[in-house]
Amino acid sequence: MVKERTLHSVYDVCTAEGSFLPQAKIDVDLITTITTTAMNDFAAAKVLRTQAKPESTHWNSIFKLHYDVFHQLAEALVYFDSMKVKTHECLFVYLCQKYPELEFSWEFLEQLRIKRNRSIYYGEPMKYVDWKSIEFQLQLYINALYKMIQERISAKGY
Repeated sequence: MVKERTLHSVYDVCTAEGSFLPQAKIDVDLITTITTTAMNDFAAAKVLRTQAKPESTHWNSIFKLHYDVFHQLAEALVYFDSMKVKTHECLFVYLCQKYPELEFSWEFLEQLRIKRNRSIYYGEPMKYVDWKSIEFQLQLYINALYKMIQERISAKGY
């Protein structure tokens, strides 16, 4: 029998495997650099997205850029907890578990991660119809992470 992979069961596995690595300090310069780089990539992705036509072969690249932006911002936010996370899956489950106020859907994040892995490791590129099914929610999540990071930087007076 296959065990269902829920938010809580994956969090427990990540914890048991030592995937959450405490860090000695909060490096705000690193957080700022990662955030700036991510948002520059987000701007570049927007240029590609607005120029691409539905029949374009660029949807996979557009998706991967957005995914990378989300991943970088997720890591930057977790650095505020003096934490580093070993895998994308554990990073996403950490976000859902530790930041419920973001209201991120674990199922959606799993869908993104699986689509990325299928694209990179199994030769299943993202198509326009696939992109349209995730575009809005992914952009909302990117914006929510960016806003939270900016608020935390401002609140701490860095």
